[in-house]
This record gives sequence, C-alpha cells and structure tokens, in this order.
Amino acid sequence: MRLPGTPTVGPLPPLAETWRRSFVEFLGTFALVFVGVGAIMAVGPQADAGTLEVALAHGLVIAVMISAVGHISGGYFNPAITLGFMLTRRITVLLGIFYWFAQFAGGVLAALLLKWVFPAASRNPTHIGAPARHTIALGPALVVEALLTFFLVWVVFATTADPRSTYSSIAGIAIGLVVVFDNLMGYPLTGAIINPARALGPQLIGHSWTDAWIWYVGPFAGGAIAALLYDELFLRPLAPPAPPPPPPPDPGPAAPAA
Repeated sequence: MRLPGTPTVGPLPPLAETWRRSFVEFLGTFALVFVGVGAIMAVGPQADAGTLEVALAHGLVIAVMISAVGHISGGYFNPAITLGFMLTRRITVLLGIFYWFAQFAGGVLAALLLKWVFPAASRNPTHIGAPARHTIALGPALVVEALLTFFLVWVVFATTADPRSTYSSIAGIAIGLVVVFDNLMGYPLTGAIINPARALGPQLIGHSWTDAWIWYVGPFAGGAIAALLYDELFLRPLAPPAPPPPPPPDPGPAAPAA
C-alpha cells in the first residue's frame, strides 16, 4: 500500500544504516556488471554470440544477490528500479540518491576491473560490454529497452512491494528469470541493458558512447511507467475507508422508580 505522509525528500536512516544499505547496492551492481559483462567478453563480440550464457549470467547474479541481501537494502541494483521506488514514495529521494551513487560506482569499478582482467583481444572488440544497437533502428531500440525494463520493474513491484504477494520469499528467483527472458529476447538487438548502471560502467571505461542516451531514457522511462502504473492500479485503496458508525443516541437519565 502507498505510504501516505512519507516525506518526499528525507529524512535518511541513521548514517551507519545508510552506508550499510548503500554498500549492498554497490556490491550487487558490481557483481552484476562483473559477471554479466565478463560473460559477454568471454563468448565474443558478435550480436548473437552466447545469448543463453549471457542471459543466464545476468539473471543468476540478480537472483542470488536479491535472495542473499535483498532484506538489507531492497536489492534494487538498478537505478531504474530505484527511481520507481522513489516515485511511489517507498524510499526517500535522499536515500535513492545514495543508492544511485552506489549503483553507478559499482558498475564503473566492475568495468575497470574487467579491463584489467581481460586481454585487449577480448575487451576491445566488445568495448568492455558497452551497449550497442544491432539490426534495429533507433526508435525500436528505445522501445525495446523501455519495454524490457517495464517487465522487470513490474515484477519487482508485484513480488516485493505488494503486501498481498505470496511469493516474496522467492522474489529473487522471479526477478532473476525476468532478467533472463529480457536478455534472451533483447541481447541480440540492444544488449538488453535494462539498467543505466550496467550501461555507464562499460561506456565510460570502454569509451563507447554511440546512441548512449537510449540506455538511460529507455530504462528510466519504462521503469517509471511500470512503478506508477502498478502503484495506481494495485497498491492504492479503491475507495476511502468507510467512516465508523455513529454512536447510539443518549437515552438520558433513567426515570425514578415509583
């Protein structure tokens, strides 16, 4: 349910708790980029090379990390998911900004480490896993990224934000499987990035910025639409609660006995 009266900007949790949560978001995003992009560089730069391996690498990391530490920070590991929870006032803007910093930093550091781990023959053709369009035009690429992110955020809200969900204990598996089917469809087309932090690290370290805005506008727009739509349709009360019945009228003082 929507949290009425939740502050839009703050306050933050206690400082130690904020850093604990942010570190979890950093580590989860780092793992996603390190393993997911590492799989891309391992299988080769072709658009359809190792699609299944890449999809499983991304999905398994997300499933494991959410299952392990989602109870600490929420297990977003994605600025688009963080934005959805900010827009629906489930986390404050200040905490969301801390999460964004941690997520983008995790993606950049993972890409930097991958540049050191892989030889130039593996990293240069893939630009360290930087996203790129394959076989489709600019408009369709934007729609694909937005739709794939919509599916991801929709499932995140359905399994973790909806108090009626009976699947919250296995939310990590469901969310990981969304990442898998997103990649199976979208990896040969746009890379199925669905995560601005997953885009920024390889773009920054691999110096590849062609059509870079697609992998920010698409995921942020798709994630925001999914979060607001699920919140509006399923998490807001359909009607205000009924007022309590009025108290019975006071009968007044009892008549004296004869």
